[in-house]
Amino acid sequence: MAYESWGMYPKIQSKVIACSTFTQIKDQINASSSLIPYGNGRSYGDSALSENLLPMRRFDRFLNFDEKRALLEVESGVLLSEILESFVPRGYFLKVTPGTKLITVGGAIASDIHGKNHHVEGCFSECVESFELMLPNGEIVTCSKTQNRELFLATCGGMGLTGVILKASIYLKEINSQYIDQITIKSRNLKESFEAFEKYSDYPYSVAWIDCLAKGEDLGRSLLMMGDFSQDGDLDYVAKRGPTIPFNFPSFALNNWSVRAFNFLYYNRVKEKISKQKVGIDSFFYPLDAISHWNRIYGKNGFTQYQFILPKESSYEGLQEILGLIAESGKGSFLAVLKLYGKANENYLSFPIEGYSLALDFKIEPDLFALLDRLDEVVDRLGGRIYLTKDVRVSKEVFERGYPQIEKFRKLRKEQGMQEKFQSLQSRRLGL
Repeated sequence: MAYESWGMYPKIQSKVIACSTFTQIKDQINASSSLIPYGNGRSYGDSALSENLLPMRRFDRFLNFDEKRALLEVESGVLLSEILESFVPRGYFLKVTPGTKLITVGGAIASDIHGKNHHVEGCFSECVESFELMLPNGEIVTCSKTQNRELFLATCGGMGLTGVILKASIYLKEINSQYIDQITIKSRNLKESFEAFEKYSDYPYSVAWIDCLAKGEDLGRSLLMMGDFSQDGDLDYVAKRGPTIPFNFPSFALNNWSVRAFNFLYYNRVKEKISKQKVGIDSFFYPLDAISHWNRIYGKNGFTQYQFILPKESSYEGLQEILGLIAESGKGSFLAVLKLYGKANENYLSFPIEGYSLALDFKIEPDLFALLDRLDEVVDRLGGRIYLTKDVRVSKEVFERGYPQIEKFRKLRKEQGMQEKFQSLQSRRLGL
């Protein structure tokens, strides 16, 4: 049957290999020529697409919780949303969470996801005590920063290409509210945006929506949101259920004029230079999850999210150049997110480095990839890299220059027989 990523591009005919036990997974690995684990289908590009898919969502049991250590053991198919629904009322939250809670724990490890607090907490792998990994020969090994360390470094951020993650033990953080005390800074341009990020860098959570179609003196204007958990003792959390986009929008609905109008209204809805709000967990961390199937806004051809990161010393220069190219092209995004990152970790293919990242959604259209190639040139020249979880088209050469530990990853894959068993469209495209 036809499968696609969250970006709805590309589409591929895949065979689904359904398993309900770990023994069955082992048997299917032995029987299949190549496959890739498949979580909840929320990766944007081609990293979880292959001719044979191994769905992991049914492995969704909570196994143990050590309250003294705030250490939760779960099967890899558990969604982050399921953890929140169970543990926020008990006074716990995820140490690291991305912009959607609708991903599996296995997927979070495979992408080594990050969130609004990377400058404080780092990537998801920082809160992982250990996980169990099934290798190509069916052997199950425990991986951590001290046990089977090389497998840990390769699997965290390894896009499912080292084996099948079966279980994981992750640390949660204690909280005293379901609400966030938020400060919103309205900046007039990119210079002010950078100054605000640096001034408020002691806040644990920060993110900026940026108007990527603004030009001239307004280039890089943004709304920067910082926050931390309230201390009001209100833990009566109930997940919000919002509207659904019932069908694919016509492709012409999202265009330069509609995006420009949205960006103008969204930026100007905030009147004050500095304002304070009290917002819920879902509103602060997962605003798009409130709209089911929001990806349909981009039409039947789908979209891609272009996310890159630049070293801190070249971030301002690079973002100025890239925002200028996007504004001139007219291919703006109403979902444009700017974030500050802390230091890189040791994982072979983890995305973050110390610097600034920008993520933008573009609908798929004939001349889009030519624009993205131009943006790649800037990212490449300034020592940046592209995020594999979002990517669907970067060249092998640009990718390799951005990830200097790629040969360690390839060497491990070859030595362990992983490259024959675990393959995706992305792994073939990039020679992973």
